[in-house]
Amino acid sequence: MPQFDYVIIGSGLGGLLCAYILTKEGNSVCVLEKNRQIGGNLQIFVRDKAIFDTGIHYIGGLDEGQNLNQYFRYFGLMDKLKLKKLDEECFDVVSFDNDETEYQYAMGYDRFSEKLMEYFPSEKEAIRLYCAKLREISNFSPLYNLRYSAQSFFNTEYLTVNAKQYIESITSNTLLQNVLAGTNPLYAGVGDKTPLYVHGLIINSYIESAYKCIGGGAQIAAILAKSIKEMGGEVRNYSEVTKFCFKGDEIESVELSNGERVEGKRFISNIHPSNTLDMVEPGKIRKAYSTRIHNLENTTSVFILNIVLKPRSLKYRNCNIYHYKSPHVWDTLNYTDESWPRGYALFFPVSKEDEEYAESLTIMAYMKYEDVEAWKSTYHTIPNHRTSRGEGYEEFKIRKAEQLIDELEKIMPGLRSKIKSYNTSSPLTYRDYIGTKDGSMYGVMKDYSDPIKTFIPTRTKVPNLFFTGQNISLHGVLGVTISSITTCSEFFGLEYLINKIKSA
Repeated sequence: MPQFDYVIIGSGLGGLLCAYILTKEGNSVCVLEKNRQIGGNLQIFVRDKAIFDTGIHYIGGLDEGQNLNQYFRYFGLMDKLKLKKLDEECFDVVSFDNDETEYQYAMGYDRFSEKLMEYFPSEKEAIRLYCAKLREISNFSPLYNLRYSAQSFFNTEYLTVNAKQYIESITSNTLLQNVLAGTNPLYAGVGDKTPLYVHGLIINSYIESAYKCIGGGAQIAAILAKSIKEMGGEVRNYSEVTKFCFKGDEIESVELSNGERVEGKRFISNIHPSNTLDMVEPGKIRKAYSTRIHNLENTTSVFILNIVLKPRSLKYRNCNIYHYKSPHVWDTLNYTDESWPRGYALFFPVSKEDEEYAESLTIMAYMKYEDVEAWKSTYHTIPNHRTSRGEGYEEFKIRKAEQLIDELEKIMPGLRSKIKSYNTSSPLTYRDYIGTKDGSMYGVMKDYSDPIKTFIPTRTKVPNLFFTGQNISLHGVLGVTISSITTCSEFFGLEYLINKIKSA
């Protein structure tokens, strides 16, 4: 049995980026993916000839000279990706029932602030303060800016500032408060928990620039996997890791669901830390550490409606829409069965560079895992495969889809007549294909009141086991990219990696 230098569990973006770095540095690497399709949230699927993303709906910071652009150059992605830039004058829209105004986000801080000042002319100082604070937070974070620093991010004031409270401190205008927080689904914000740095780093990235992947985000996974294999690494699908096999205090191999064992010197888990520790036999790690990880609260889950449109029935919009029933964007999780959804995010998937009409729509609305707990004992292994989860589940999804369409009709009158077909996914779908116990969108929830508690180091209590992925630093494409650098810096040093990336 060959022994790999590194065995990586999970082929989501974090796992693939780590594999790329490690193989590029001359190591033997094996990536193990339980599903047929690699990529985690990068996966796509096709319905009625329309392509849908499972998770990557748009990406920020990709303009020349911006942070993710430079990271992607190092990973060999920038020249190969098929991208479409969103409308620079209106890449995101925040809107509300009973308010005809569409509050538009424009790219670049000058345009962004000027546009907001048109809607809120008496709030110029608040808007100026807000933009300055986002840039201040973003400029401080070393890895966000491809800077080496020995200073820990955890010594700073930004971790203990609440996003909602900060926005309320700069303006008493409740409508402006809600417009500034209106793209909340990008980080599953919770009013009494979400830190300002999470809001700031994510929103800043999109203000700088926003792009969609033409034909879906799976191209990122495909390009990375091809590069990894060309450099001598392995990427295996249908390879579900079920447990770690120890020799003394260290892991010697992982066992797959088919009984096969894969040996390695070091192991990196790109799956949720809680799921990772479930595979560690009792006695190998302190119970207090395991309990802390298992008790961390996750971000909420989501219900997704994917609509295939009749040909040439709806104009394509080169932006994303965040719509709410009322200007209380932090409260959309406080719903009843009847009042759901209190808000949603609407995306226009893009299949070619020049689009006049939309082929499809993707709509996301927060949904708690408890809403689908009646079917929690059912599992799927083939994405969007039409097998039954049991009595009532399909009826539940249809009812929720119809509730969402009712809401969409308010901003798109006549939409029902333009729908060719639709499919849905629930928190159970996220649980089974993305790999969190409760279908969490973005993994561990960050909490400004106790930031150290929700900080998960890349090093675990097992000497040769490491974490990577969205739970480490920040979620999203940029956050996971940074987490992969953080993980691999354990082996090569951060300054060394930063210099490599900057010179790419």
